[in-house]
Amino acid sequence: MDGNGRWAQQQGKPRHAGHRAGVNSVRTVVEESAAAGVEVLTLFAFSSENWQRPQQEVSLLMDLFVFALNNEVKKLVKNNIRLKVIGDIAGFNEKLQKNIQKSEQKTAACDGMLLQIAANYGGRWDITRACKEVASQVVKGDIAIDDIDESMLRQSLCFADQPDVDLFIRTGGDLRISNFILWQAAYAELYFTSVLWPDFDRQAYADALLEFSRRQRRFGKIAEQLTED
Repeated sequence: MDGNGRWAQQQGKPRHAGHRAGVNSVRTVVEESAAAGVEVLTLFAFSSENWQRPQQEVSLLMDLFVFALNNEVKKLVKNNIRLKVIGDIAGFNEKLQKNIQKSEQKTAACDGMLLQIAANYGGRWDITRACKEVASQVVKGDIAIDDIDESMLRQSLCFADQPDVDLFIRTGGDLRISNFILWQAAYAELYFTSVLWPDFDRQAYADALLEFSRRQRRFGKIAEQLTED
């Protein structure tokens, strides 16, 4: 969800105004995803690298995170959407950690779309943590090195119980994935748009889904094999 700061600057407003405006786009995408039958929607809210931003902006982002959790969770429950926050949650202050836990608990019984918020998350962090977990099992003697395969490593990653990513959308015009869900997006279709996140409305999202529907996903095969199948 990139482009909040630039959107605010273009409007002659402080950067935090862009982050607040971006909350409206979050609502739009969540609503449209649920309506379209999307099973899992993962939003990159705060990366492990974002701590390097100016302290004032980081503090405002944390406050906005708490505000959004407190104000949106009732809507999630009403629409049968389960919330899960992935990332190094221990890196947040106690107040935010408690808000995250409460929000997840309130939506735990929902069995519709899963909304995942990646906060203090990084793809490399995710893979490194998984490797450490598997390595500890080897040290304990629970498994042998030869037992380690992709399936085992995957089980130690965030949202291991969910399918791999189908569509990866980045707004804001930059053509990179910025350390987001590296393992899970190995065969994702990448969609880049110059639209800044606060301007990413229903039509912009529909355009992304339409483009995805036109893609031929081969997963290592050739087009003729897909035709034969």
